[in-house]
Formats: sequence, structure tokens, C-alpha cells
Amino acid sequence: MFIATIFLANYMIGNIGMVCVDGICLIPVFPGIMAPSGVLAVGLGFTLRDLVQRRLGLMFTIVGIIIGAAISALLSPQLAFASGMAFLLSETLDLFVYTPLQKRNLFVAVIASNIVGLIADSIVFLSLAFGSLQFIEGQIIGKFWMTLLALPFIWLIRQYDKKRVTVHPHP
Repeated sequence: MFIATIFLANYMIGNIGMVCVDGICLIPVFPGIMAPSGVLAVGLGFTLRDLVQRRLGLMFTIVGIIIGAAISALLSPQLAFASGMAFLLSETLDLFVYTPLQKRNLFVAVIASNIVGLIADSIVFLSLAFGSLQFIEGQIIGKFWMTLLALPFIWLIRQYDKKRVTVHPHP
């Protein structure tokens, strides 16, 4: 699912939106604020990256980030460098913030790492792709909405993990 968000973001940005200008489709993310539609999939990707690390470990996560950056660059030739670099940097920063926090508080880890990742992703992508931060507010808001929408699932996963440890404690 983490890798699928890359495909989804690239598809959305060119095909789904209230308005499409020069191949970029925009959606409202807050009253009066528009953003490229791919922000929704990118925002979801940050939480899914955290879950990959939680379930599969650090090595799978690092490999996933590298594969994701390559796919991101290949899927969007006109935005290849910007997309690949934004993905690589933001997901790596997400990893660095999430890793030390996850053992203490999963919710704080997800929220803090997603905020760092989504801000970095927005700044790098917009700067490299368009030479402008015109949609920075929309990028940040749209990605943050996805973090908020993912929190109930994080809570469910945390409850499942607690129950599993209680029912099947490791020796």
C-alpha cells in the first residue's frame, strides 16, 4: 500500500481535480485553499511508511523509500527530479523522527513524523517542480488531513498489538 500511494499520487495530480491547469489538477483542501490533488495520496503515504516500519522493520522501510523514490521519478518524467527528491528526503526525515518516538508513543510518533515529512515534501517538491511555494498551504493542509484521517486506524492497530501481546506473550 505504501508503494501504491506513489502510483495514486502521480495519477491523481494529472487526472483528478476540481480544476486542471497545465497538467496539474487541483482540489480544495480548506475554504479558499487549493492544492494539487496528489497531496491526499502523499499524505497517506507518510502514515503507511510508519506502518511498514512497525510491521516489517527498518530494512524493509529503507528499501521501500529507495524503490518509492525511483518509481516516483519514473512515473512523472516532467516532474521526475522534484518528485523523486521530495519523496526521498521527506520519507527519510519521517523515518528519523518516527523511529525514536514509536516505542514511547505511537500517536505522537505518527503525528510528529508526518508533520516533518509533509512539510519537507511540500517545500522540496514545490521548489524543484515549480520554483514557487504558491501551493504550500494547500500541500501542508491536504497532507495533514490524511494524517488525521489515519489516526483511528493507528489506534486500532495499537489496540490489536496490545491484545496480541497480552494473549500471546513472548517467552
